[in-house]
Amino acid sequence: MDKTYPKAGVGIVVIKKENGKEYIMLHRRKGARGLGKGYWGSGGGHLELGESLQAAALRELREEAGDQLVVGNVRFAGVSNFTQLQPKHYVDISFIADWVSGEPINAEPEVTTEWQWFPIDDLPTPLFPPVANYIKGYQTGRYFFDASFADAA
Repeated sequence: MDKTYPKAGVGIVVIKKENGKEYIMLHRRKGARGLGKGYWGSGGGHLELGESLQAAALRELREEAGDQLVVGNVRFAGVSNFTQLQPKHYVDISFIADWVSGEPINAEPEVTTEWQWFPIDDLPTPLFPPVANYIKGYQTGRYFFDASFADAA
């Protein structure tokens, strides 16, 4: 019997604080890997075998935004049981990081558009569902987000 199980996703939301304002670094997903075409998202991807969660999130960020972007104060953002883009199902674990220096480059142009900084109170839509969760969590202190195929619409 062939069973299908959820996949493990990891992500990282980068925040820049400048002149008393907060900005989120996002890019639009092209859906080249089959998930989230047209959604605005942060760095992220799949957890690899034997990899720590934080190392995976930072690897994905480097792969997508390049090595010149430096982040610090990496901390847990939350967990999402992510089913909103069915039939895909992910358990997604994400982190928040503070921008330190450098600017992102579009290191995977076949997968995403150029990175942009957006004021946290004026974000583009639609936001990739887990990223929307983690930004909401950053603002409210919430760390767990659950969805099911039954109530995801």
